[in-house]
Amino acid sequence: MSELFDKAKGFFQKVPQAPTNPHSEPSKVKFDVHDLYGSDEQKADQGTVAYDEKLRQAYFWITNTAIISPYYDIEYDDGDGKQFVFGDSKVKLTLPNGQSYSSFVLIPLLNLVVRGKCLIVGGPGRGKTATAVLLGLLAGYSKTDVLRAIQHGQPQMTISDLLGHPLPADMVKAEKTSDIRIAWRKWLSMRVKIIDEYNRIPTRTQSALLTVLADNYAEIFDQIYECPPSSWYLTANDDAGGGTYQIIEALKDRIDIVIRAFHFNTRFIEDLQKRIELNFKPESMIPEEIIFSEEELDTVSKQIREIEIPSALRKRIEFFCRNFEFFEPASDRIEYMTKDTAKLSGVDFHTLFSQDNGKDHVKDLGSQTINGISVRKIQTLLIFSKALAYFRGNRAVELEDIRQIMPFVLHDSFTQHLESPFFDQPGNEKYRVDRIIWIRKLFDLSCEEYLSQNLDHDDPVEKFEAEFKKGLENISLRDIEKRLLEIEKQLYTWSQDKKLYGFRADDILKLKYLYQRYTNYRRWLQWKK
Repeated sequence: MSELFDKAKGFFQKVPQAPTNPHSEPSKVKFDVHDLYGSDEQKADQGTVAYDEKLRQAYFWITNTAIISPYYDIEYDDGDGKQFVFGDSKVKLTLPNGQSYSSFVLIPLLNLVVRGKCLIVGGPGRGKTATAVLLGLLAGYSKTDVLRAIQHGQPQMTISDLLGHPLPADMVKAEKTSDIRIAWRKWLSMRVKIIDEYNRIPTRTQSALLTVLADNYAEIFDQIYECPPSSWYLTANDDAGGGTYQIIEALKDRIDIVIRAFHFNTRFIEDLQKRIELNFKPESMIPEEIIFSEEELDTVSKQIREIEIPSALRKRIEFFCRNFEFFEPASDRIEYMTKDTAKLSGVDFHTLFSQDNGKDHVKDLGSQTINGISVRKIQTLLIFSKALAYFRGNRAVELEDIRQIMPFVLHDSFTQHLESPFFDQPGNEKYRVDRIIWIRKLFDLSCEEYLSQNLDHDDPVEKFEAEFKKGLENISLRDIEKRLLEIEKQLYTWSQDKKLYGFRADDILKLKYLYQRYTNYRRWLQWKK
């Protein structure tokens, strides 16, 4: 048995010494004064393998050894990848030339280092919980601690089951609730938190879970337990409302990113056979070289936040996001023309949508959803784009990083408006079913519109904003009057357009904001005289 274990250990614990991404430069790390006081051992360790390289080593060990996931759906291309077409439906297969990745492994790994909240959905037996356990082990926890800390959703789960229970002796002696001590559950103190089948948790207990997940504290009998920043992994067999209980909206909204567990490719049964013969369990044989300490995870998180998002790419994100919240039939005032106004009114969305006559709803990206993009989702998109660029060994985010990560960020928060004429166009039926390719298509269409408007070189709002950011100090009343007139001229030009789209509505409101700032300053100048 020992010989068999040694053979399995030698086979499955191997971490290649060759660079995982030899064409990338190491991530640039800004100087930190705390680095001067680190121990020699720490400095030596940090100099051995850059953290982005260690992260890639962990990814490749998981994909090549621990989890059989031969699906490279996050694709990068260094050139024109060869394409093949199959079947009557003309299914396209692209062979990417650049290093590509499996979302089922990569996104949970990125979630670990950005301390996000990842939902893994898929049928039973597809490795959802096993993947979450592996990430707990990579964070330095023992197998016993990780398994004990998993919260298994079930219909009888109470708040005490989830968080802890008051000590019986205190319940008898206490004169007020603040005197009652709580035996808190150990999982609350961990940096990796796993909630298995979270859609089987009763609604009342979901509310308690929401407090921990969203605000990092637990509360029982007026007692507060503050939790450390954590990486969350939640699993569900169905992300479309299935399970024993409906997921409350507030809890669902706190999920940062969603991935789907792939089916097993039967051409890899030989790998299963080898695992049986060698009695291999991935969680028992993680190489020490790819396990991160708490300090290393903190450092990686800091380095990721330092990754640059070029202004040209940020503008494309802004343009994309501007398309979806605006909803003209909701009001006669532009500030209130939002899908949120329509939702709060209780009036059927489809009834209101039918009143939006004359607009090209195929061209209008906003017609494809019944909601907009929240601030939380925009922040998630930014940090995961940075994380993906960091993982690839780059110092700045690229357009393809945004394009690849966006569908997983918006997967559960974007609600399709299936009556949009866009979905009735020939060849667009598939977008009703697969949200990943639909959201990526939305972004591609948005980028096309962005380029057609030449916004990289001719963005009136950017010019007004750049002038405003220079400050108002020592600006004369005459200059203020001139700027106000220029804003009025730009708004008049846009008013000549026959139709109003979401991307233009936000432009208009931004100029109104600048106009108000200038008028307030003008009033102060006039008073000063």
